[in-house]
Amino acid sequence: METAGLPTKELRLHLVTWNVGTASPPPDVTSLLQLNSVSPTTDMYVIGLQEVNSKITNFLSDLAFDDPWSIFFMTVLSPLGYIKLSSVRMQGLLLLIFVKHVHLPFIRDIHTHYTRTGLYGYWGNKGGVSVRMSIFGHTICFMNCHLPAHIENTEQRLDDFEKILEMQFEGENVPSPLDHEVLFWFGDLNFRIADYGIHFVRESINNKRFNLLWEKDQLNMAKKNEPFLKEFKEGPLQFKPTYKFDLYSEVYDTSEKKRKPAWTDRILWKVKNLSEVASKEGEFPEEENLISVTLNNYVSHMSYGISDHKPVTGTFKLEMKPLVSDPLVMLNPEGEWSAEHDVLIRYSAVPEFPSSSWDWIGLFQVTFRHMKDYVTYAWVEDDEISSNRHSKQVYMSASEIPKAGGEFLLCYYSNNLQSIAGISEPFQIQPSRTPVEKDLPEEGSSWLQKPDNPESGLRTKDCT
Repeated sequence: METAGLPTKELRLHLVTWNVGTASPPPDVTSLLQLNSVSPTTDMYVIGLQEVNSKITNFLSDLAFDDPWSIFFMTVLSPLGYIKLSSVRMQGLLLLIFVKHVHLPFIRDIHTHYTRTGLYGYWGNKGGVSVRMSIFGHTICFMNCHLPAHIENTEQRLDDFEKILEMQFEGENVPSPLDHEVLFWFGDLNFRIADYGIHFVRESINNKRFNLLWEKDQLNMAKKNEPFLKEFKEGPLQFKPTYKFDLYSEVYDTSEKKRKPAWTDRILWKVKNLSEVASKEGEFPEEENLISVTLNNYVSHMSYGISDHKPVTGTFKLEMKPLVSDPLVMLNPEGEWSAEHDVLIRYSAVPEFPSSSWDWIGLFQVTFRHMKDYVTYAWVEDDEISSNRHSKQVYMSASEIPKAGGEFLLCYYSNNLQSIAGISEPFQIQPSRTPVEKDLPEEGSSWLQKPDNPESGLRTKDCT
């Protein structure tokens, strides 16, 4: 697609890492997510949690339903216009990605992966969970890790991270983590402060002389010595070490163990440089096709006390020349919508769009939480009523339109791309003039799916 002359795209990304110590969500995360910030609106939230409660009963329940932390963040963010784009969980490790509706048609090729490293790779209490995607044509990978504990296990931490970096996403032509244009690495990385005793460390912290501790931080030392880490960047550690605290306090460990404070909770990133791209592609790319990452803020949040770790956030600005500038599908409701009559949707797709008989158009409340949170839907082929060279029409039955009315939007889901290919502007459905017999389904549930045809029974959408 021709992109010459297109303005640079800026995306604001807010990344959270938090070892929650099996606790339930706190009452409020306004400051954690910067919801009262006067800064530009966040485009994407990336939330990496460690030690989410993974007792076997909780974990099996969470496999069937969203876990309490996912529900909590969806409840906070969906009224603000964010949808849960993707998530991946491996026992206590959870990675959630939320994005503003407007960006959905430009985020494609979403894949998830998890890598176990605990107990020789057979147990998922340690390891990494990852989500990758292309955003406006640029490849980005997010990697949430929980590495082995204890000060003497530096080599094991490095070995485990190397193993996680070597994993491969499923699918054709999906790059490995290090081959993405941008790779974010974060989590409870468990690196400690070497050599210095607990008294010196605590005195340095009390006097806010954090720089005295930087050179003995095991991760800082490893970045100087390990070739595979040298390209990773991190903001300055201008905040107190985030481990280990007494619960619901800002006091470091007063238990018998008296753990030495450490910056265990970290956020790093790596941008693929020009020479790397050139060696892979065989030719030198234009600089304007690359992506830049700027760290605006790197802080801890001392007020959260539900675990012995304090959460850490990084706010980033991503600047890129969009390689994808138009949605693959344009769609809109036709005429006035109400439950008084069948309604029509018109859509058109670009010529190269890989359509499928399994594609569908969903009707969503504007505060929808995720792709399964539709009110009703239409199969684009089965429910088509007219077609010409430029566009197609699909109908939805009056019986499936919410009688109470309200504000909604339409999304076109591509089965081949496993993502949203187009989204309409929000629009109003007029309340029914007849008595309301059924209303919207409860949050997180959907209307009964309609049969594909009498022979096949129910056809379930695949939009994981």
